[in-house]
This record gives sequence, C-alpha cells and structure tokens, in this order.
Amino acid sequence: MPSRSNPARAPSPWLPIVSAIVFSLAASPALAAPRPKLVVVLVVDQMRADYVERFGSAWRGGLHRLFTEGAYFRNAAFPYLQTITCAGHATISTGAYPYRHGMVQNAWYDRSAGKLISCTNDPTQPLLSYGSPVSGGDSPAFLQVPTLADEMRAQLSPAAKVVTTSLKARSAIMLAGHAAVATTWADAGVFVTSRSYTDAPVPAVANFLGKNPIAWDRLPVWNLLLPPRRYWFADDAPGEAAPHGWTRGFPHALVGANALDSLTNWVRSPFADAYLADLALALVKDLQLGRGPAADYLGISFSVLDLVGHAYGPRSFEVQDVLLRLDQTLGTFLTGLDRLVGKNEYVVALTSDHGVAAIPEQLEALGVPAGRIPVDRLKAGLEAALDRELGAGSHLAAVVYTDIYFAAGVYEKLLATPGALARVRAAVLGVPGVSEAFFGAELADVAPYEPAARRAAALSYFPGRSGDMVLVPAPNHITVAHGTTHGSHNDYDQRVPLVFAGAGVARGQFSRRVSPADLAPTLGQMVGVTLPRPDGAVLPEVVPAR
Repeated sequence: MPSRSNPARAPSPWLPIVSAIVFSLAASPALAAPRPKLVVVLVVDQMRADYVERFGSAWRGGLHRLFTEGAYFRNAAFPYLQTITCAGHATISTGAYPYRHGMVQNAWYDRSAGKLISCTNDPTQPLLSYGSPVSGGDSPAFLQVPTLADEMRAQLSPAAKVVTTSLKARSAIMLAGHAAVATTWADAGVFVTSRSYTDAPVPAVANFLGKNPIAWDRLPVWNLLLPPRRYWFADDAPGEAAPHGWTRGFPHALVGANALDSLTNWVRSPFADAYLADLALALVKDLQLGRGPAADYLGISFSVLDLVGHAYGPRSFEVQDVLLRLDQTLGTFLTGLDRLVGKNEYVVALTSDHGVAAIPEQLEALGVPAGRIPVDRLKAGLEAALDRELGAGSHLAAVVYTDIYFAAGVYEKLLATPGALARVRAAVLGVPGVSEAFFGAELADVAPYEPAARRAAALSYFPGRSGDMVLVPAPNHITVAHGTTHGSHNDYDQRVPLVFAGAGVARGQFSRRVSPADLAPTLGQMVGVTLPRPDGAVLPEVVPAR
C-alpha cells in the first residue's frame, strides 16, 4: 500500500443551515451505559444534508425518531473530491479516506487490462444466486484497509456476526469488509452473494426470499403519500430525466412489459427500501443478532434515493416521497429492533455516502450559474492538445467522472516536453464548467495549507487507480447529459446527515464540522474496538461515559 501523508482537515465555507425541525435539542451529559450488543449502520444513498433541514418537518417515523432523539451532527461532510458511492461507503465503514482505502470511484480504468473495472470486481469469487443463475464475481479484494466489522471480528470475537444488505454490490460489500455471515445484494433481477463470504447461499436469506417472493406482475403503483400541496417545489420540473417506462410526473406504474422491466421499476421505488428493511429484520431474528458473546454488526444501504435522485433531482416530488416512505420504513424497522434486541441494547448510526447536484436547467431558470460539462468536447480538446504535443495518435484512454487516463507512456512523454503539461492543462481548463485540473504527481502529498480543491483531490487520489489528470467541476456544473449526478468537492455533494442514537447516546444537535469518517471510530469506541489507521476521530458527544 502506498505511503501517503495525512492531510489535516481545514476550514471550508459552509452554506448557512436553517433547520426545518421547529425545536432545538440541547446536549445533555452522556450517562454510563453497557456496551451495545448490536451496531447498526444505515446509509441512505445520495441523501443531502439539507434534506433534513428542508423536508424533515414532514417526517413522523424512523427518520423523525433518529434526528429528534439522537445526537445529530448538522455539519458533517466528506472532505474529498470524488464523492461517489463506493468511496463513500468505504469511508463510512473504515474511517479512512480514498487515498488510504483505495476506493476512488465506482469503477476505474485498469491500465493493465485496458478496460474499466468495478470497485468490487473479482472473477476469482463467483456470485451465488438466490434465484436464477448469474455470472460474474465480486469481493472486497481492492479495499486496502479493514472495516469496523472486520475489526470487531478481530478484536472482540471471531464469533461476532456481520450482516449487510443493499441493492448494490459495492454498498453491501464495502459496509461488510472481508468477512460476513450474510452479505446480500440485488443483481440481474435476483438477490445474490459472493463466494468471498460463503460457499453456499445463506439459509436465513433464502428462507426470507422464499417466503416473500416479489410478484412482478402484481406490483403496486407508486403514488404520492401526501397531497401534492404538502411537497416543496413542483412535480414534472424542467431537466428531469424520467427513466424508461415512466413520465416526469406522478403516478409511476411498476408493472412493465416483462419481468425485467418490472424489476427495474421496483428497484427504483420506495417499496424496494421497505423490502430491504424487512429482510434485515428477518436476519436479525433468524441469525440472533445482538444475542451472542460479542457485539454483532448490521449494515443496510438504502439505494432507492440515489436511483431516483439521478433521474429527478433533489427538488423533485420523487425524492421527497422516497424520504417520506423511508421515514415510515425506518419507523417499523427501529420498532422491530426494539422488540428483537432491546431499545437500549443497540446503537444505530445513519449517514449518507454523498449528496447530489441540483439539475442545472432548474438553477438556470432561477438565475444561478449552472451547466453541463461537455464531456465529448473535453475529450476532443484533450486529444487535439495531445496531438499537438506528441503527434497524431490515440493518446486518451478513458475519462471516468473527474479522472482522465492517458494511454501508456503519454504522461512520461509530456514530462519530457518543455511546457507540455501546462498547455494540456490549459486545454482542459478551457472547457466550460471545469474550474481546475491537476496532474497525479501534484496530488501525491498535499499539505493542509494547500487550496481546498487540491487538498480535496489529493484525499481522493490513489496511485495506480486514479487518473493521470483530475479535473474539478465548477459549482453547479455536472458531467452527465441528462438528469443530475454527484462527484465533486462542492457543498451539495460533500455535506450529508450524520446522526447516532440508542445505547445511552444523549440526544443533541451539534454544529461543529465533522466527517462521516468519524462514524466508524465512534462506534468502535462504543464496543471496545480501535481502528488501525483512521482519518476520522471518535466523537465525544456520542460515546457514553464508562
């Protein structure tokens, strides 16, 4: 693993935070409490921090319970550039940033293979299906540091049970780490796991799936939970990119032309989140989580908000309704944990892996500078600049979000040509929506006093996986042609909720700057585990006095 310095966090100008929750909770001293028997990590994929502040007054269930009864950190943010799902989940579970854990993107360009590979790709660990046969393989082999769950098994007891589930492989795997009794996700229409975790399908998972089949031809219609007047903004807004088979406005039918279409619709509906929570509760019961000699670990990543948010954006009725229904889902889930484990016997932490940008067309209509980075123009301009420096040829290998990969030997030739790097950088900076660009060598070791963009890029940079160049999007500029996305160091991508509750955690709201990387060290402290090389720190507001 490469040796890198640990750039300290530096102040960053956050937008003013105005809570939609009408009361303020004052912190009270934590009371002595026994160690929790179960650690629960909930990740709501693509949940911006301002969703709590803007939409939270309508919540009455589990989200309401967590944010009003727990220790709520209102100024939590990832300090790095590539705010992407795989990177975020790895940061949450390890307490380290991408420059340490190595998960720089959901997929990166593998120079030796000459193609993109996913962050969990592992052909040596085939998938095991709970339904029809599937191909491919996944594992945590690329993850460079242990997760909290790994350390619980190593430091507490090998008998500590680890269970994770999601709709995405990268989410379930990154939350688990290198071993689990049950790690499950959806793939090609069925739930699967990997031989990295088990040699056969887990009976408890198979039992739930068998008793709760998803009837693809009888799926419900997704309607608004509340009257339209109760939602912010407008339905069917400019720039929304309705997925295949759906319109930009409610309602949304789930039953499609065939089983695969229906599955695709179901996966991006709130009903998939509810199913995942039911599966998790069933595993808590059947695997007796929280009943063993050492603390157990449960991780759930809810993916629907991300799938909906990419298409409809953060100002949509769809995003608000997903959160309203997740609030209900988590209410049922937490009540189930109260019954199965004991209300004060478990600790739960909720956060997100990243935020998301607003749809540019909607901001432009408000007079806010915004736009879409023309990726084709970026590629063409780069190729032209490289041709001028090195002669005609194919010099560009791939562009993956903010990472630019040159063909083999190109970077070395540019280094040997006086002024070439500066001229290539100028070509990138000439593309609308690009504010800065760095070469990999500039990101190998960045001191805390460096400009924020360069420091953020350095915290995302992992030699051998990251690009030869890294571009930095300007505020409210994105790299996709439709809908919206994330993956920048801008506030709306970096800021996410962070809340802890249960097991003696004193309720309160805290405005100091913290990081989702603090989640794993804090939960570790509560169960008596120390992470080996965290960038995050233990949050004293959360850890009960011993």
